Amino acid sequence: MRTYISLFSSAGVGCYGFKLEDFDCVATNELIERRLNIQKNNSKCKYSSGYICGDITKDEIKNKLYSEIVMWKKKEKIANIDVVIATPPCQGMSVANHKKRKDEIIRNSLVVESIEFIKKVHPTFFVFENVPAFMKTICTDTDKVNKPISEAIEHNLGTEYVYISKVINFKNYGACSSRNRTIVIGVSKEKADSISPIELFPNVVPEKTLRKVIGKMKVLNKMGEIDEKDIFHSFRPYPEYMRCWIHNLKEGQSAFDNKDDNLKPHQIIKGKIVVNKQKNADKYTRQYWDKVGPCIHTRNDQLASQNTIHPKDDRVFSIRELMKMMTVPDSFKWTDDSFEYLNSLPVREKQKYLKKEEIKIRQSLGEAVPTIIFKEIAHKIKETLDSKNLNIKEVIKLVNDYKLSIVENLKDFISKNPLKLNLVSLSKVAELANTKRTDNAAYYTNKSLINEMIKEIEIDNKESFRILEPSVGIGNFIPFILKKFEDKTVVLDVLDIDKDSLDIAKILLKKINIPKNVKINFINDDFLMHNFDNKYDYIIGNPPFGKIPISKKKIYLEKSINKNTNNICSFFLDKALNISKNVFLVFPKFLLNTPEFAKSREYISKMKVKCILDFGEKGFPGVLIETIALQILPLSKPNNTKIVSLSKCLTMIQKQHYIMAKELPYWIIYRNTMFDSVLKKMTFGVFNVFRDRQITNNELDKPSKTTIMVLKSRNITDNGEIQCIPGYDSYIEKNKLNNFGVFNYIYRDDVYLTPNMTYKPRVIRNPKGYAVNGSVAILVPKKGIINLSQKQIKYFSSKEYRDFYQIARNYQTRSLNVDSCSVYFYGVLKEKK
Repeated sequence: MRTYISLFSSAGVGCYGFKLEDFDCVATNELIERRLNIQKNNSKCKYSSGYICGDITKDEIKNKLYSEIVMWKKKEKIANIDVVIATPPCQGMSVANHKKRKDEIIRNSLVVESIEFIKKVHPTFFVFENVPAFMKTICTDTDKVNKPISEAIEHNLGTEYVYISKVINFKNYGACSSRNRTIVIGVSKEKADSISPIELFPNVVPEKTLRKVIGKMKVLNKMGEIDEKDIFHSFRPYPEYMRCWIHNLKEGQSAFDNKDDNLKPHQIIKGKIVVNKQKNADKYTRQYWDKVGPCIHTRNDQLASQNTIHPKDDRVFSIRELMKMMTVPDSFKWTDDSFEYLNSLPVREKQKYLKKEEIKIRQSLGEAVPTIIFKEIAHKIKETLDSKNLNIKEVIKLVNDYKLSIVENLKDFISKNPLKLNLVSLSKVAELANTKRTDNAAYYTNKSLINEMIKEIEIDNKESFRILEPSVGIGNFIPFILKKFEDKTVVLDVLDIDKDSLDIAKILLKKINIPKNVKINFINDDFLMHNFDNKYDYIIGNPPFGKIPISKKKIYLEKSINKNTNNICSFFLDKALNISKNVFLVFPKFLLNTPEFAKSREYISKMKVKCILDFGEKGFPGVLIETIALQILPLSKPNNTKIVSLSKCLTMIQKQHYIMAKELPYWIIYRNTMFDSVLKKMTFGVFNVFRDRQITNNELDKPSKTTIMVLKSRNITDNGEIQCIPGYDSYIEKNKLNNFGVFNYIYRDDVYLTPNMTYKPRVIRNPKGYAVNGSVAILVPKKGIINLSQKQIKYFSSKEYRDFYQIARNYQTRSLNVDSCSVYFYGVLKEKK
């Protein structure tokens, strides 16, 4: 059983697509009863109590919705609601609404009612549909702050959902109606590795012309004529004198184009012709047979409304024609009377029926989402719900059982897919089986990571693109890139040094629909050695991390900008920036702050860094590495940088020069006013650092008269004292220390100690006669002697400083060593004058 709830559902024209895909409607909410009755005519809900008429802002209506869910869980044994669909009113957002009222922000907050409902119900998926400006429109959020709807969604749902918004034109997705709308699709994070929101959007299809969709329908020449075989193939009569205004119009012409004022829309005032004002160019306009249909408005019954005139007949489009343009199936019922009964009525009774119902039907069509749009989304959600997604243990077992570590076995398995696994599971199997490394979780680039990157890409306003994936592996990025650029002409070059990976990618790609507008070139080569004849509009992907092969180190270094690192991702970055105007790649998070990437940060900061996505440890679950994704525009000047923390559900727009300030040792991407206030009260950059890397467990000894204590991080208290911990304390023979670098600091009284790898910094004066291991850093004054007062020592353990220090370390959870860069932030409080 698959379930959904529809909010602001109108007549249920769009939601009918979910019914066609065998979803059960648990509840549907609509303010206007006559529209809700249309849903009843189509047996949308299994139980009559599911039709909930009323204002969703009222507790009574909310409680009815929640009660219906409780009833379904008890009676139908469902565990959860699969989908919530919300199409809230768009007053104040639509450019078609010229008369915006002062209370529109409050009306737009009906969106927040939907957001709150989703937050409480926690469906697996949610879908919003609204006007193109939807995400930028201001609403009153749950915290009573006026903000863009995009921020309200992030504030309330960002911790629980991966989501993406996209402005689409219905004409590109199966409807014969040109209308731009925003679709937002969210996927619960529990499901986000199985399916990405962008994959749930309908597929682009060729545009359908009016000739193809309604060209064979009966000609209606008589005023108010009704097709005897179809009561809905009819149109509302209009005054006969208006017919001459449109009779001689060619396709694309307006009645206002007539040269004779008698043939223009007009009134007779005091015996003189007064031509009507032409407020919109598309009024009284005949449509084109061989173009897609127009946007369907609510007053599609009037000649004077926008783009309503048939390409040939002297009339507006019939109800049935509008239904076909909006992909509403013939099975959809507008009243409780059967279609056969209505068609059997005498002409006069048909006219009477239409006089009563036609305007309501036409208004419903003008407000509707084409049925095909929600049907396609429903179909993809259904496939996801019905498919099995393997977890890592199941993947490992499968690889072992089928001996898939042998590449030929793997290729054969994927080609034949004996278990009929979905594409996600096949990709996981391929990633694991194809790798030579032992860390099983390291190779599957999860969908939620890719989704967040794709979400941030703003496509240039042109029709064709050349894109490169420089380390494609088995192709996890490819479906996302194809979906993002689905309505563009794309040449996609995908490169990998491993031929087996490319072969597997080719097999997997056969299982998805590659649009005809896309050409994919597979290149088996080393990206860093390959000669590219073309420049790229975008380079997108996840380059390898790790040290460069010794055999290629010399040649790689010759071509690189940053010669202070051996990490191969740095070389990928250098080359990508030379051959593309938009680079979006995944990197280890320590690129932000470690000394080895100082040169990289220096030259990148001169370019526009459009976005930094901080995945923390969520980028590659099970792998002990933090990752970020950088979107860099090397040909553009620095401006604003969007910072997104997936771990902290935090989004900030920062001035690039502010977070990459030259006076700081590295980038501080979460910098804020609190951080700046601490910067002002301390003098920084006063210490160097030494950390012992020689005293290992093998060098330690039992305590005796000839040993001294080796201080470790937990031995240092917040009060600047030493504590002994039974079972934790360590000791070393004195005579061994002469060979270790730390020996030079044992008896110095001008240095300080601080725990390494912690967000709870604390400092003590060096207690002479103790050694330290690598878990403690030694702070060495750069110039002269620094006498820290007890007040200053305690300040390092204060909440203010620790909050400051977290920002100074970019909220990292790994690579928290006190090194030559980060030691800068162990400052000295300035003395008050």
